[in-house]
Amino acid sequence: MGLLDRLLGSKSSNPVGAAKPAKPKQEEAFFLDADASSSMGDVKFMRRSNTIRHTFPGTASSPGNKEMVDVVASMESRREMATPGLGGEVVQDEEINLTGGVPKPVKKTFAERLSSAELDQRMRGSAVGVNVPGGPAAIKKEKEQAGAAAQPQITSQQTGKPGDIDAFKAWAKDLNS
Repeated sequence: MGLLDRLLGSKSSNPVGAAKPAKPKQEEAFFLDADASSSMGDVKFMRRSNTIRHTFPGTASSPGNKEMVDVVASMESRREMATPGLGGEVVQDEEINLTGGVPKPVKKTFAERLSSAELDQRMRGSAVGVNVPGGPAAIKKEKEQAGAAAQPQITSQQTGKPGDIDAFKAWAKDLNS
């Protein structure tokens, strides 16, 4: 019993236990077929097939008027006719094979033996002759000239600790001044 029941004076015949409510009747579910359903609209109209004709102007590569006819229904669509030269068509050219299925002979190549000096040079990771004007002949000529005129190498790298940024600081000072 609540406060409002006492104030309004409603009295129930069973103050302690409420009566159990009766079970609602179970209704059987039923389904409408597609034709009887009213939410689908006009079913006869939707089942009707429509013919759609599209026309396009020709292009410089494919002159003349182009036409495409489609038959469209609610559940299916098919292309009735399409003029050659419209997009979406895949024209496969037949490939003519003159060899008759005989494979090309394999070209056998053999690696040249490397001298130990050239192997050491390649193991160090320097690429010989890559993007050099004149190719390997120019490199050989330069090596001969360098051997004759043995000039001291000028290096601008300073030895320092790994991860040291003093060189970058110097470059930044050069840019600012």
